[in-house]
Amino acid sequence: MAELIVDKKAVKETGIARLIFSNPPKFNALSMDMWLDIPRRLQELEADPEVRVIIMEGEGEKAFAAGADISKFEDRKQARELQAKHEKAVEQAYRAPVACKKPVIAKIHGVCMGGGLGVASACDIRFCSDDARFRMPAARLGLGYNIVGVRRFIQTIGVQNTFDIFFTAKIFGAAEAFRMGLAFQVVPAQDLEATVWAYAKKVAANAPLTIRALKITSTEILRQGAPDLEAVAQAIAACGASDDHVEGARAFMEKREPQFLGH
Repeated sequence: MAELIVDKKAVKETGIARLIFSNPPKFNALSMDMWLDIPRRLQELEADPEVRVIIMEGEGEKAFAAGADISKFEDRKQARELQAKHEKAVEQAYRAPVACKKPVIAKIHGVCMGGGLGVASACDIRFCSDDARFRMPAARLGLGYNIVGVRRFIQTIGVQNTFDIFFTAKIFGAAEAFRMGLAFQVVPAQDLEATVWAYAKKVAANAPLTIRALKITSTEILRQGAPDLEAVAQAIAACGASDDHVEGARAFMEKREPQFLGH
């Protein structure tokens, strides 16, 4: 069954939740329901006060996500009927990690292609294993790509690299993903889980309101149109007025680790 799994087993101890693409027979290709679930699940995790960091990953050892499940688009009449709904769902899914006010980390192993690559590019930081393989095959499928996805690629890897991966539809590896800025860090496959988990724990230990303010500020900088400076100012002011700010200063003076509560 193709589904998006929310794993919060470790939230109480670590503040870390997992959002898992599960469709192993098809390399975790994203069904319509999975596309629709991405914004819903991220909103739920954002609203959960115990969650501080979200890791997005694919189930199994073979893939992060292989893109959209296009099997239902083989019939042209059905494809026309589904296209508008599908495009809207994909666009909203691409917006969701960026809009989420908590850090969203992509843990990428194996295949990361098409829509899966689009989702990964929308995450805040991307770790990948050295055996990861990437591709944007739109030009091999005769598909147009929405403005939200293209804008995010340009913001992440630049204009020339965006043109390159779309123009050629080539398969490329982790080293090239790192070179173009798509991957933040590349590690051996056997070290990926430990590396991402250690990083997420480090982020989760920091002041949630500070991280929230950064995400709001960066979203306003990057989005199309004039930034909402009032929203940015309110987020920053909330940090200064918080108990966590007092705790951070006190812990610094006492030379101990701060214990942030998110308020």
